Amino acid sequence: MAHIRRMAPAPSLAQVREYVLTMLEGLSNLADTVEDGHTRDRVKDFADHLMMSWSPRPEALLRQDFGRLDELIAAHAAENPDAPAAAHGERVLTYAELEALVDRLAAALQRDGLDKGDAIAVCGASCLEYIGLFLAASRTGVVIAPLATWLTLDDICALIRDSGAKRLFTDNPDLAAAAGGETVMFAGIEAWMAPPGARPKPAQLLPDDVHCLMYSSGTTGAPRGVIQTYLFRWRLLTVVGATHRESYLVSTPLYSSVTNFAWAKPMAVGGTAVLMAKFDALEFLKLAERWRITNAVLVPVQCQRILAHPDFDKFDLSSFRSKVVLAAPATPELKAELLRRWPGGLTEIYAMSEGGVASYLDAAAYPDKLHTVGKPQAGVTLKVVDEKGLELGPGAIGELVGRSKTMMQGYHNLPEATERAFWRDPEGRLYVRSGDIGRIDADGFVELLGRKKDVIISGGQNLYPCDLEAVLERHPAVQDVAVVGRKSARWGEEPVAFVTLNPGWTAAAIELFDWMCERLGRRQRPAEVIILEELPRSPVGKVLKGELRARLKAA
Repeated sequence: MAHIRRMAPAPSLAQVREYVLTMLEGLSNLADTVEDGHTRDRVKDFADHLMMSWSPRPEALLRQDFGRLDELIAAHAAENPDAPAAAHGERVLTYAELEALVDRLAAALQRDGLDKGDAIAVCGASCLEYIGLFLAASRTGVVIAPLATWLTLDDICALIRDSGAKRLFTDNPDLAAAAGGETVMFAGIEAWMAPPGARPKPAQLLPDDVHCLMYSSGTTGAPRGVIQTYLFRWRLLTVVGATHRESYLVSTPLYSSVTNFAWAKPMAVGGTAVLMAKFDALEFLKLAERWRITNAVLVPVQCQRILAHPDFDKFDLSSFRSKVVLAAPATPELKAELLRRWPGGLTEIYAMSEGGVASYLDAAAYPDKLHTVGKPQAGVTLKVVDEKGLELGPGAIGELVGRSKTMMQGYHNLPEATERAFWRDPEGRLYVRSGDIGRIDADGFVELLGRKKDVIISGGQNLYPCDLEAVLERHPAVQDVAVVGRKSARWGEEPVAFVTLNPGWTAAAIELFDWMCERLGRRQRPAEVIILEELPRSPVGKVLKGELRARLKAA
């Protein structure tokens, strides 16, 4: 049998650029050994000129089927070095400065023996070096695991061990002490970095190489590390078109998939990402006006707080082209208010860190579909399946599953959980299970009814929390609501509604209870309404219903 040689994939434009720049850098260094000063200077000037001018344009890189964000940063730095790339507080990095920062961080990772496939963990507040580490990991093939700061020290340390991280970057001295091992504090990262002018060795990176471990929020169980490849990240970056020089206000923590979209998207097209270390409605409005922000990626609770600020209408937000709402379902009333009061378009995205499932709602184009999360994005197939895994027809209620070119490799170190995360159609094709209950209407729009784990089975009947929440949200005194199930000797489970009140409003729990009962069927009525100062939420705005259920158990 003839020997068949497997062809290596063709290098990308950015990889060719890296090889050429490495050779030219070697030529410049070799010139230092030339004794004749005139010849030495001419050779160095020639090599330096070529290094400055030889670079593929960012637009060409974005048209490729595969690439990396750090390659785009390098291209923007060559083409428009003085443009602002990222800002945090009063500190602003141009593309040239960001490129130099990424090179110093990447060179330091390699100096410390971290190679392709090795992992680092990052746990801290948003800062420019955090973004730099994402890009440095991308440049060297090091796997990055951003970790939630709101978890307990024990939980964070468990995730560090799970990721196999050889180095931890943090701003928390207590975490540094608890984690042990090799730790770099953000406050001292300048001293740790390689010296100015340092450059990392080129890394041979393929589309299916692992780029990052994005740990799930843990709101529905223990956090799981979603394995995202370079190709996965590239497709996320290029799937939605962007306008040159967009500016995004990044107001969610950098460990979330939400935020990774928000800061990476503008940089891909040479725009600016403005970071907030911690969300505050008034500070958001000030930054939006100061930077003439064009886009923002927000969670619903942030939108509520911004719109509710008494000075909202005093700020000039006319620069906005679009707001993207995701991470949790937004109510139709909230979407309508955003369209009415906040300039620019509004898109709601329903998606998962695991990929596969994705839908988009252009709220202005479909004002009669604000109760939905839109239609499946191009290239995405969504289906609804029942408890037995059988596909259901239009309008039927079941679990949403999705398939696309952008799907995770699996959960890190969890082969059984990975197997459970997928559904196979009769032809054996894999779909990602969303864990969400919903239906797809006759027009192809997706309506979410709640998490599968949150469905309340009362007297043998399925009660969907979102149906009950939607009723109580219409009461003028109610600002926020979450419905969970409580064990019942008579019914198996019974719904309990937790609410918060709008500022300046008063209402008794019994009043809200009676109001709900008047508008719901007898089998849907809650057992109790409980008023709280605020609902427990994760830093990205998801209601922690597990904490509410634990409160009921402890009562």
